[in-house]
Amino acid sequence: MNPFNSLDKILIIMGLVLIVTGIIFVLGAKIPHLGRLPGDIYIQRKGFSFYFPITTAILISIFLSFIFWIFNRLK
Repeated sequence: MNPFNSLDKILIIMGLVLIVTGIIFVLGAKIPHLGRLPGDIYIQRKGFSFYFPITTAILISIFLSFIFWIFNRLK
C-alpha cells in the first residue's frame, strides 16, 4: 500500500473544499437570507454592534457534514 494514496485524496478533498468555500464567499451575498436567518444574533448599540450568525453556521455545518459524508462513502 502506497502511503501517498491517502495523502493524495486528502489534498484533493481539501482543494475542493477551498474552491467551494471561495465560491460561497463570492456568491454569498447573492444567496437570499444567508446571514439574516431567524436565530442569528445581531445586537446594535450606540458605538457598538455585535453579530453572531448561529443559525447560518449550523446550516453550513450540516451542509459540509453531508458533503464530507458523501466523500467518505465514495472511498
